Amino acid sequence: MKFTFIPEYRFNKYSDASAEFLLKEGFRGIILDIDNTLEPYETAVPGEKLIEWFDSLRENGIKVAFVSNNNRKRVELFNKELKFPCYSKGKKPFKRNVLRAMADMGTTRENTVLMGDQMFTDVWAAHNAKIPAILVPPIKDKTDVFTKLKRVLERWVLNRSEKRKK
Repeated sequence: MKFTFIPEYRFNKYSDASAEFLLKEGFRGIILDIDNTLEPYETAVPGEKLIEWFDSLRENGIKVAFVSNNNRKRVELFNKELKFPCYSKGKKPFKRNVLRAMADMGTTRENTVLMGDQMFTDVWAAHNAKIPAILVPPIKDKTDVFTKLKRVLERWVLNRSEKRKK
């Protein structure tokens, strides 16, 4: 896999990566970011629609793990009822916890994908671990200057990539 910030897949929301899609693409495991990928930062626990999506993944034999750069308290509270392998302070874009999550799920580089809302943490972490990435737009973005600047840069990179494809 050639290193790039460009994800292999782009969806409008997490649920677009259905169990059927994942299986069709050969994925048996999915590593997920939490904040702004699955729920907004201020949502402490998974909502009903998210639980239904997780149930669908489980029913189809797809393993799930979380790698989040957020703190332990936040990640453990979110995962309390789900009981998926999880890593807080995941240090993305570094690959260490992505590889640990794959080991916990019993999956390989060939059958694992990572989904997140940020190119410079999530997509980069996936590619550092030599696995494909799914990028979704943030559910609700932070309003600080750094995040706004980062989002402008992400859009610029994605737009440039789209122009090159054409």
